[in-house]
Amino acid sequence: MIITDAKTFGATLRRRRKELNYTQAFVAEVSGFSVSFISDLEQGKSTAELGRAIRLANLLGLDCALIERGAG
Repeated sequence: MIITDAKTFGATLRRRRKELNYTQAFVAEVSGFSVSFISDLEQGKSTAELGRAIRLANLLGLDCALIERGAG
């Protein structure tokens, strides 16, 4: 999936979390992030910190990659 904005990124995290049958509370406990941070991220709030967002994606088993358009 190609992520072009914060809303798509958040929706992807939410979809994956639900596939894993994880609640936001469980992910918060395991990651050390607050439920409100996870909720904001899943809702596409663009002010979420990039480093924390990538760590959460990785925790959910998702890799983040920057690929030149048309190269992959």
